[in-house]
Amino acid sequence: MTNPVETRIEKDSMGELAVPADALYGAQTQRAVNNFPISGQPMPEAFIKALITVKKAAAQANVSLGTLDKDIGDAISKACEQLLTDKQLMSHFPVDIFQTGSGTSTNMNANEVIANVASRQSGIAIHPNDHVNYGQSSNDIIPTTLHVSAAMALQHDLLPALSHLSDVIGQKAAELKEVCKTGRTHLMDAMPVRMDQSLSGWQAQIDQQIKTLNDHQPALQTLALGGTAVGTGINAHPDFSTTFNQALTSLTGIPFQPADNFFALIASQDTAVTLSGLLKSTAVSLMKIANDLRWMNSGPLAGLGEIALPALQPGSSIMPGKVNPVIPEAVAMAAAQVIGNDSAITLGGQSGNFELNVMLPMIASNLLSSTTLMANSATLLADSAISGFEVLTDNLEAALDKNPILVTALNPIIGYNKAAEIAKQAYQQKRPIVDVADEMTDLSRDELIELLDPRKLTHNDQQR
Repeated sequence: MTNPVETRIEKDSMGELAVPADALYGAQTQRAVNNFPISGQPMPEAFIKALITVKKAAAQANVSLGTLDKDIGDAISKACEQLLTDKQLMSHFPVDIFQTGSGTSTNMNANEVIANVASRQSGIAIHPNDHVNYGQSSNDIIPTTLHVSAAMALQHDLLPALSHLSDVIGQKAAELKEVCKTGRTHLMDAMPVRMDQSLSGWQAQIDQQIKTLNDHQPALQTLALGGTAVGTGINAHPDFSTTFNQALTSLTGIPFQPADNFFALIASQDTAVTLSGLLKSTAVSLMKIANDLRWMNSGPLAGLGEIALPALQPGSSIMPGKVNPVIPEAVAMAAAQVIGNDSAITLGGQSGNFELNVMLPMIASNLLSSTTLMANSATLLADSAISGFEVLTDNLEAALDKNPILVTALNPIIGYNKAAEIAKQAYQQKRPIVDVADEMTDLSRDELIELLDPRKLTHNDQQR
């Protein structure tokens, strides 16, 4: 038999409600817990920490402007500091992601918890609405926190992870500069490329993602706070937004700024939708790299067998000795999830009805999920797949020698049709192209060896 949970009675504008006796939150949070038993998933911890940081900056701004008593503001700030170091932080924030579309329940959850902790620490009666939420509305605080949490995740997690991946790819490319392999288009044999050339393509993809994400940071670091309920700024000091952004910049080390137009940032989530699109693009880049690695690693006997990825775990419960490309597979799945998250965020962005978007919690959760998935995937791909793969040189060279497409180098000398005849015969007879060309052309063997050298075919002498 389950022991009943001890409760206490809390009161809000709708009346009295039983709340767990040891909970730091109050009646409004409990109502939300009761009302939204949908996913069992609370808002991401990164969002909650950003929300608490925003509340601390707001308190500091209000004290600076004289709209909040210094003792009360300081107590709120100290409570926020304690909560940010609390290992049980998320136990105080149980509200489901799928709640009221403005995120009011999560905002009030934070207001109640902060007020409770601040009151206990200071001995001052601190009110969730009148003090912690002073000069704010859920309608501007939640969009603001969405931007802040995403900006922090981008700067501290994703961009460093992508830079690390780019560096690792570059280092691996430098190691493999002299290694030549069969190029492939349509998954079919094509002209040869060097391994460093293939990897340079990966690196350029990642560098482009880094650039576009960096370019989007100023928009993400522009905040709605100060617009309050509908964008007019009612009940907020005229200088609150500017002062708040200065305080938040000081707390985070990230340069935040007020919106030029609060109406746009409260009513829409265009900036979040754009960021989600960039995360989707990053996912596409990582999936491309992951799939290339899987193909190159395939085999080891019946596949391409060009590289051997690090062996990390047994690959089968029934086939002894089987080892699978687990990191590229995991990254591909994470990329697929980010693409799915983007679809949900896109739909959420369309739900800006008049003066308020009403899918804010879902957008925030998916955006942070995508950022985390991409940051962790980039690090794993770099450290557990790319940095440690080995090139199977014998397999590469055997395929190169028999690649009929090498005959393309003879086109300017013998013409396309003759070259095609040589390629077909070499393929049918499974012989090196140089041997067949030696028989079917007037070119000397030395000339053919020079013309068909795969390494010389990895660059265009006419462009050098």
